[in-house]
Amino acid sequence: MYVILHIGAHRCATTTFQHYMRANADRLNVDGIGFWGPRRTRSGLFRGILPKPGPRFRKDQQRRAEGRIQLNLARCRRQDLSALLVSDENMIGSVRENLRLSELYCGVGERMARYHAAFGTQATDVMIGIRSLDHYWTSALNYAVARGRQVPSAAAVERLANTTRSWRDVITDVACAAPEARLWVFPFETFAGQPEAKLGAVLPIATPQAHAREHCNGSPNLSALRNQISASQADRLPIEGDTWAPFSSRQASRLRERYADDMHWLWAGADGLARLPASMTKKRAGRHPPKTDITRGRQHDSQIRGMARNC
Repeated sequence: MYVILHIGAHRCATTTFQHYMRANADRLNVDGIGFWGPRRTRSGLFRGILPKPGPRFRKDQQRRAEGRIQLNLARCRRQDLSALLVSDENMIGSVRENLRLSELYCGVGERMARYHAAFGTQATDVMIGIRSLDHYWTSALNYAVARGRQVPSAAAVERLANTTRSWRDVITDVACAAPEARLWVFPFETFAGQPEAKLGAVLPIATPQAHAREHCNGSPNLSALRNQISASQADRLPIEGDTWAPFSSRQASRLRERYADDMHWLWAGADGLARLPASMTKKRAGRHPPKTDITRGRQHDSQIRGMARNC
């Protein structure tokens, strides 16, 4: 049985993908595909993988967690499942920690090493979604402020715009923590509204089309955000506009440029650490197909000799 770990990231259409998998669980079970989402993983299944202070030693917590996961995996195998997709974006960290440190998933390497050890060699694939950094941090700030975090100061926004850690660093850390697994990267700009395409890129099945266009947990618009927070905090937000954009045009440009570097690295092969889905790397040619005859050979040599005689 293959085990696929879908690790987020936050604010990258992860909840939409989980909703799609949950809504089509019965249909996928017919094809031998199982699904564990946050409702299961956060109800005690993952307790102890990341040890916490308590009456039990850290090694005991982790050993019990690994045994619990292996027992549940054995139960899935007895159900004749060919693949199990486990989705929980908190495996790599949290939005709150990213904003507190003004960095992108600093501890993802150690966290993923523990989760990968708990699943063992059965974890054959890892899926991660990424997003343009200006949109990611904007969505993260909207999400956090709507849930009680104070509106950030100009200095805090500038720190986010100047952070040097990007998706390339996150992907590299994950690849080093799970070296045996295939690491799939799904850009938000392509796969945000296509959960069935994301699933089909990893599993060669006829993916269900039901519930594929139901979007979940989107960022609130500016008026809704102002209504969800206190009056003192609402006064720090702009009055006009559809959405709250905390970054200036110059700050957003720096973040977009960093994301463009990440995408160029992925298109170039990501040093063999990660891969983009085939739908992004194999595109049909348009009306003017590219010229593929770029190797000099006998035909070119004969043309050159003919030109020399004419001269």
